[in-house]
Amino acid sequence: MFKKIIFYLVLLGICVWLGGMIGFAYTINHLKTDEKQKTDAIVVLTGGRNRISEAVQLLNEGAAEKLLISGVAEETSLETLKNREDVNVTTSREIALDKKSTNTVENAIEATAWVKKNHFNSIRLVTSNYHLPRSMAEFRANNKNLKILAHPVYSDKVEQKWWKSWHSFKLIASEYNKFLYVWVKNHFIR
Repeated sequence: MFKKIIFYLVLLGICVWLGGMIGFAYTINHLKTDEKQKTDAIVVLTGGRNRISEAVQLLNEGAAEKLLISGVAEETSLETLKNREDVNVTTSREIALDKKSTNTVENAIEATAWVKKNHFNSIRLVTSNYHLPRSMAEFRANNKNLKILAHPVYSDKVEQKWWKSWHSFKLIASEYNKFLYVWVKNHFIR
């Protein structure tokens, strides 16, 4: 009897996790943003394809007056970024580099300090679509009053039909698990 109960509890847990992951995958594949909405600043998190070029393009178009690129390598300079083929800076608006952050938690901490230092009330958060829910949760945990406009960047390396690609399934499942951890941490541990 005890083994049956354990079996059904494990089965129920798997079903709940899978249902949550399907909802998570659907959400990240249908994120939209308001392209015309201006914010005080743009914050882009490094680590994924096309993120920096997308953020610079938004800055060029006047979506905000300042841009923070969070999580760049210590040896990276603004000139290094400007010389990349995929980055086309055509504005004199300020671009700041965060060289301290090495993960999403640190991105949120360092970006929040930059936001407070500059007295910003709103940001456009640019990162990969699969990374947005966790990133937004980390940013909100650090500054509940900050208005955050999500700006997803979709990668051609991540299949929208994630169940047909082992790489995409692993990536989305991993990100979903990390999001669950952050959600639990923010709602029950803090």
